[in-house]
Amino acid sequence: MKDTLNNKTYDDLEVGMTAHQTRLCRADDLYVFANASGNLNPMHLPKADGDGDGEPEALAPGMWVASLISGVLGCQLPGPGTLYHSQNLRFVNRAHAGDELTAHVRLTAKGADRKVRFDTWVDRADGVRILEGEAEVFAPERSVQFSTGDLPGLTVRRHEHFDRLLEKAAPLPAIPTAVVAPEEPDALAGAILGAEHTLITPILIGDPAKIEAAAEVERIDLAPYRIVAEPSHKAAAARAVAMVHEGEAAAVMKGHLHTDVLLAQIVKSDGGLRIGRRLSHVFVMDVPGLEHLLMVTDAAINISPDLQTKADIIQNAIDLALSLGIEEPKVGVLSAVEVVNPAIPSTLDAAILSKMAERGQITGGLVDGPLAMDNAIDLGAAQTKGIRSLVAGRAEILVAPNMEAGNMLAKELTFLAHAEAGGVVMGAKCPIILNSRADDEQARLASCAVAALNAWARTG
Repeated sequence: MKDTLNNKTYDDLEVGMTAHQTRLCRADDLYVFANASGNLNPMHLPKADGDGDGEPEALAPGMWVASLISGVLGCQLPGPGTLYHSQNLRFVNRAHAGDELTAHVRLTAKGADRKVRFDTWVDRADGVRILEGEAEVFAPERSVQFSTGDLPGLTVRRHEHFDRLLEKAAPLPAIPTAVVAPEEPDALAGAILGAEHTLITPILIGDPAKIEAAAEVERIDLAPYRIVAEPSHKAAAARAVAMVHEGEAAAVMKGHLHTDVLLAQIVKSDGGLRIGRRLSHVFVMDVPGLEHLLMVTDAAINISPDLQTKADIIQNAIDLALSLGIEEPKVGVLSAVEVVNPAIPSTLDAAILSKMAERGQITGGLVDGPLAMDNAIDLGAAQTKGIRSLVAGRAEILVAPNMEAGNMLAKELTFLAHAEAGGVVMGAKCPIILNSRADDEQARLASCAVAALNAWARTG
């Protein structure tokens, strides 16, 4: 749409004048229309099956298509100041999300009281007519200019990146997963949800009576699932680690126990799951409006990481990103500023980490820093600061200077930007799923999908 709109007054109009406007019908348009109109007919929702045939229809609502005609009348001919008097419509075909549509108007008559009549129609890019009709509007009396530059934008809160992860993981066999102490309803429900979507095959380790009580609350049938009785959380965590060594489990999932209890068994020098690298947590985030997955690390394990720990944190995140199908992940090492300042130690670490990546001490991705948050994720902000980098403005992995900053960043994205966040611990022999009570179903499923994809990547 033009930044400045100009109109034609009633006196300027001549019979035969035409105008048109082309618009791609996006899935997001259908969600916006559903919310704005209150029309929640599943025939028009991109992923819903509205007629029971097993396939989503994603039909563009008729009145959304008709609104394209309103767009031409209100923005072009006659333009700003135009008001509707009447519109009739004949729908002769249907449009779907993904169709390119062109709305046309042609002035056919001028009447009294500034009333003008138009033929109106909408065609698909292949020439198929979608609708036709006539509109009568009140043309503007005076010339008007209108700037659209201050028009608020819209961000649709859906999570298509997580949907793609789930689609990618769906064909893979479910990975056997040792679930430690699923003794509360939310902990058990998360594991069973992953099983129902064929992402994991849960092995429930803990107190059988507590597991059965949690299942009763959630109305879960435990018959299909193996239960391993262990009297304490420490013993349950130790049994999960042993199962990984024995090849019975390809992932570990935290249930209702303290994270420290679980990690103590994973990191112990004799019989743990460490592989010579520091463990670190990676949030995998689907941020509405962002065109790619975003990873934030470390926000849960390493409180004040030193330089070598940060190198491990970066390598862990790169390895995870590669397993999710991200080619040559772009890593932004964050600080408060984008220049090296000896008074800010995190800028020194970031610069050294960038050089370590250049020299092959960190592999598989592009690493740059220090970067401030704005120029790490926004290309315009990076260009304004004169930063020339393949990472700046395009970062897919954000490395926080410490756990406090990482945790705050992840929670700000979740609660202010409405991001969904799945999380896993990397740096061990297998992925470790850490769910939170606050996680909704989408986040729990995403964590399972991330773990499944990573587990399968390790095998091959």
